[in-house]
Amino acid sequence: MQSKQTEPRLGVVFYLLKLEQAVIVFCNFISNNSIMKKIVLVIVFIFGLTACHFDKNIASKARQADASNVSDTVRIANEALEYEVIIIDPGFSSWIAGRAKPRGFYSETYLENKNQMYVAEYNSRVLQPQRYNPDLYTMRIDYDPSIHYGYEVNYLIFNYFVYFQTKFNQRLGGIVPFP
Repeated sequence: MQSKQTEPRLGVVFYLLKLEQAVIVFCNFISNNSIMKKIVLVIVFIFGLTACHFDKNIASKARQADASNVSDTVRIANEALEYEVIIIDPGFSSWIAGRAKPRGFYSETYLENKNQMYVAEYNSRVLQPQRYNPDLYTMRIDYDPSIHYGYEVNYLIFNYFVYFQTKFNQRLGGIVPFP
Protein backbone atom coordinates (compact mmCIF):
# COMPACT_ATOMS: atom_id res chain seq x y z
CA MET A 1 0.00 0.00 0.00
CA GLN A 2 2.83 2.35 0.67
CA SER A 3 4.20 1.82 -2.83
CA LYS A 4 0.90 3.04 -4.32
CA GLN A 5 1.17 6.29 -2.38
CA THR A 6 4.75 6.94 -3.47
CA GLU A 7 4.22 6.10 -7.14
CA PRO A 8 2.11 9.16 -7.95
CA ARG A 9 4.60 11.39 -6.19
CA LEU A 10 7.46 9.88 -8.21
CA GLY A 11 5.44 10.35 -11.39
CA VAL A 12 4.95 14.02 -10.57
CA VAL A 13 8.64 14.46 -9.77
CA PHE A 14 9.69 12.80 -13.03
CA TYR A 15 7.20 14.94 -14.93
CA LEU A 16 8.58 18.09 -13.32
CA LEU A 17 12.12 17.04 -14.15
CA LYS A 18 11.12 16.38 -17.74
CA LEU A 19 9.40 19.77 -17.88
CA GLU A 20 12.46 21.44 -16.40
CA GLN A 21 14.69 19.70 -18.94
CA ALA A 22 12.37 20.76 -21.76
CA VAL A 23 12.55 24.37 -20.59
CA ILE A 24 16.35 24.19 -20.46
CA VAL A 25 16.53 22.74 -23.98
CA PHE A 26 14.11 25.43 -25.23
CA CYS A 27 16.12 28.22 -23.59
CA ASN A 28 19.36 26.88 -25.10
CA PHE A 29 17.70 26.80 -28.53
CA ILE A 30 16.48 30.38 -28.17
CA SER A 31 19.85 31.66 -27.00
CA ASN A 32 21.54 30.13 -30.06
CA ASN A 33 18.98 31.43 -32.56
CA SER A 34 18.44 35.24 -32.77
CA ILE A 35 15.29 34.93 -34.92
CA MET A 36 13.69 32.70 -32.28
CA LYS A 37 14.55 35.31 -29.62
CA LYS A 38 12.60 37.94 -31.53
CA ILE A 39 9.65 35.64 -32.11
CA VAL A 40 9.50 34.62 -28.45
CA LEU A 41 9.70 38.26 -27.33
CA VAL A 42 6.82 39.20 -29.65
CA ILE A 43 4.74 36.26 -28.39
CA VAL A 44 5.46 37.19 -24.75
CA PHE A 45 4.50 40.81 -25.50
CA ILE A 46 1.22 39.74 -27.12
CA PHE A 47 0.40 37.44 -24.22
CA GLY A 48 1.19 40.29 -21.82
CA LEU A 49 -1.26 42.60 -23.57
CA THR A 50 -4.01 40.01 -23.68
CA ALA A 51 -3.41 39.14 -20.04
CA CYS A 52 -3.95 42.78 -19.10
CA HIS A 53 -7.26 42.68 -21.01
CA PHE A 54 -6.89 46.15 -22.46
CA ASP A 55 -10.29 47.81 -22.61
CA LYS A 56 -10.89 50.15 -25.56
CA ASN A 57 -13.91 51.74 -23.89
CA ILE A 58 -12.22 53.10 -20.77
CA ALA A 59 -12.82 56.73 -21.70
CA SER A 60 -16.45 56.16 -22.63
CA LYS A 61 -17.07 54.22 -19.41
CA ALA A 62 -15.56 57.08 -17.39
CA ARG A 63 -17.86 59.55 -19.15
CA GLN A 64 -20.88 57.33 -18.44
CA ALA A 65 -19.92 57.12 -14.76
CA ASP A 66 -19.63 60.93 -14.60
CA ALA A 67 -22.98 61.30 -16.33
CA SER A 68 -24.66 58.93 -13.89
CA ASN A 69 -23.28 60.90 -10.94
CA VAL A 70 -24.63 64.15 -12.38
CA SER A 71 -28.06 62.63 -12.98
CA ASP A 72 -28.33 61.50 -9.35
CA THR A 73 -29.07 65.08 -8.29
CA VAL A 74 -32.75 65.93 -8.56
CA ARG A 75 -33.64 69.62 -8.22
CA ILE A 76 -37.16 71.00 -8.07
CA ALA A 77 -37.68 74.73 -7.77
CA ASN A 78 -40.61 77.11 -7.84
CA GLU A 79 -39.61 80.78 -7.74
CA ALA A 80 -43.19 81.95 -7.06
CA LEU A 81 -43.45 79.94 -3.83
CA GLU A 82 -39.75 80.46 -3.03
CA TYR A 83 -38.99 76.84 -2.36
CA GLU A 84 -36.40 74.46 -3.66
CA VAL A 85 -36.03 70.71 -3.22
CA ILE A 86 -32.65 69.17 -3.95
CA ILE A 87 -32.23 65.41 -3.63
CA ILE A 88 -28.62 64.26 -3.80
CA ASP A 89 -28.41 60.53 -3.37
CA PRO A 90 -26.47 58.19 -5.64
CA GLY A 91 -28.87 55.80 -7.25
CA PHE A 92 -32.10 57.72 -6.65
CA SER A 93 -32.54 58.86 -10.26
CA SER A 94 -32.06 55.38 -11.64
CA TRP A 95 -34.29 53.94 -8.90
CA ILE A 96 -37.14 56.33 -9.65
CA ALA A 97 -36.81 55.67 -13.38
CA GLY A 98 -36.86 51.90 -12.98
CA ARG A 99 -38.73 50.97 -9.81
CA ALA A 100 -41.11 53.76 -8.77
CA LYS A 101 -44.79 53.66 -9.58
CA PRO A 102 -45.62 55.86 -12.59
CA ARG A 103 -46.84 59.42 -12.17
CA GLY A 104 -50.58 59.41 -11.68
CA PHE A 105 -50.61 56.07 -9.84
CA TYR A 106 -51.20 57.81 -6.49
CA SER A 107 -53.52 60.75 -5.94
CA GLU A 108 -52.04 64.06 -4.87
CA THR A 109 -53.95 63.88 -1.58
CA TYR A 110 -52.46 60.46 -0.82
CA LEU A 111 -48.95 61.76 -1.55
CA GLU A 112 -49.45 64.86 0.62
CA ASN A 113 -50.73 62.79 3.55
CA LYS A 114 -47.86 60.29 3.30
CA ASN A 115 -45.29 63.07 2.97
CA GLN A 116 -46.62 64.82 6.08
CA MET A 117 -46.30 61.60 8.06
CA TYR A 118 -42.85 60.74 6.66
CA VAL A 119 -41.46 64.26 7.13
CA ALA A 120 -42.71 64.45 10.73
CA GLU A 121 -41.04 61.14 11.63
CA TYR A 122 -37.88 61.98 9.70
CA ASN A 123 -37.54 65.38 11.42
CA SER A 124 -38.15 63.72 14.78
CA ARG A 125 -35.24 61.36 14.11
CA VAL A 126 -32.99 64.24 13.04
CA LEU A 127 -33.46 65.70 16.53
CA GLN A 128 -32.44 62.40 18.20
CA PRO A 129 -28.88 61.69 16.93
CA GLN A 130 -28.08 59.56 19.98
CA ARG A 131 -30.93 57.20 19.10
CA TYR A 132 -30.92 57.27 15.28
CA ASN A 133 -27.98 57.20 12.90
CA PRO A 134 -26.92 60.84 12.32
CA ASP A 135 -25.39 59.81 8.97
CA LEU A 136 -28.86 58.88 7.71
CA TYR A 137 -30.80 61.71 9.34
CA THR A 138 -28.55 64.65 8.57
CA MET A 139 -30.76 67.71 8.24
CA ARG A 140 -34.32 68.76 8.88
CA ILE A 141 -36.83 68.88 6.00
CA ASP A 142 -39.04 71.98 5.83
CA TYR A 143 -42.29 70.67 4.46
CA ASP A 144 -45.25 72.90 5.22
CA PRO A 145 -48.62 71.11 4.81
CA SER A 146 -50.38 74.44 4.25
CA ILE A 147 -48.41 75.08 1.04
CA HIS A 148 -49.63 73.49 -2.17
CA TYR A 149 -46.40 72.20 -3.72
CA GLY A 150 -48.05 70.46 -6.64
CA TYR A 151 -48.12 66.88 -7.79
CA GLU A 152 -44.53 66.63 -9.09
CA VAL A 153 -42.90 67.81 -5.85
CA ASN A 154 -45.07 65.55 -3.71
CA TYR A 155 -44.44 62.64 -6.07
CA LEU A 156 -40.64 63.03 -5.90
CA ILE A 157 -40.55 63.56 -2.12
CA PHE A 158 -42.79 60.54 -1.54
CA ASN A 159 -40.67 58.36 -3.81
CA TYR A 160 -37.50 59.55 -2.12
CA PHE A 161 -38.92 58.42 1.22
CA VAL A 162 -39.85 55.03 -0.26
CA TYR A 163 -36.33 54.77 -1.73
CA PHE A 164 -34.74 55.87 1.56
CA GLN A 165 -36.72 53.34 3.61
CA THR A 166 -36.01 50.53 1.16
CA LYS A 167 -32.31 51.27 0.72
CA PHE A 168 -31.47 51.78 4.41
CA ASN A 169 -34.04 49.38 5.88
CA GLN A 170 -35.80 52.12 7.84
CA ARG A 171 -39.47 52.43 8.73
CA LEU A 172 -40.83 55.95 9.01
CA GLY A 173 -44.36 54.84 9.77
CA GLY A 174 -46.81 52.38 8.41
CA ILE A 175 -46.08 49.94 5.64
CA VAL A 176 -43.62 51.03 2.99
CA PRO A 177 -45.31 50.83 -0.41
CA PHE A 178 -43.63 48.25 -2.58
CA PRO A 179 -42.03 50.08 -5.50
